[in-house]
Amino acid sequence: MCCKVTKLAQAPTIDAKWDKFPWQSLAPERICRYMGEKPAHFPQAEVKIAYDEAALYLIFRVQDRYVRAVTAECQGAVCQDSCVEFFFTPCADVSQGYFNVEVNCGGTVLFNFQRARQKDVVEIPEAECRKLSIAHSMPRIVDPEIATPVTWMVEYRVPIEILKKYCPAAVSPTAGTVWRANFYKCGDNTSHPHWLTWSRVDFPRPQFHLPECFGVLKFE
Repeated sequence: MCCKVTKLAQAPTIDAKWDKFPWQSLAPERICRYMGEKPAHFPQAEVKIAYDEAALYLIFRVQDRYVRAVTAECQGAVCQDSCVEFFFTPCADVSQGYFNVEVNCGGTVLFNFQRARQKDVVEIPEAECRKLSIAHSMPRIVDPEIATPVTWMVEYRVPIEILKKYCPAAVSPTAGTVWRANFYKCGDNTSHPHWLTWSRVDFPRPQFHLPECFGVLKFE
């Protein structure tokens, strides 16, 4: 999989609105493959990504049901809630390690860097996590679970300076730069769990921490 990442002349307002500038002119990537058995509930999940010299910008839209968010503390187990995730190596060589940014529908984040799966894991301090400027369309806590159809959005900004602090091999994006990445949608502890992925993951059960399966981000 390859995603072309557009350079922005003007940074977007981080407010979780899908149809605003510049997102309305950019095509989404669909998070439509699954890991494990095909889930009974299959949300329609999409992501758009762009950049400028200072940061990456991402917005997710999920047409969902069985939506739940009970994790409210930074670096909590947000993957157990209705959650979208961005795993990426900020260069072309996945052996240099990867970041995982996991945000539940209520805007709570888990943000880590690791050299390899469960190796030298660095938990990004909460003060740095706040620099992601996360916006979300759902309340912070969604409990009880919403079983009826609902569409929710999460949007955030990832400053490049943070990446260079934790990953010495990080390459600032410019035209022609290649990074490796994957996007996910999950809901481990919802009533209808599911594990969806953008780039195909060749593994017999759900597993997100497989950088060898990351797709390509190509900056324009």
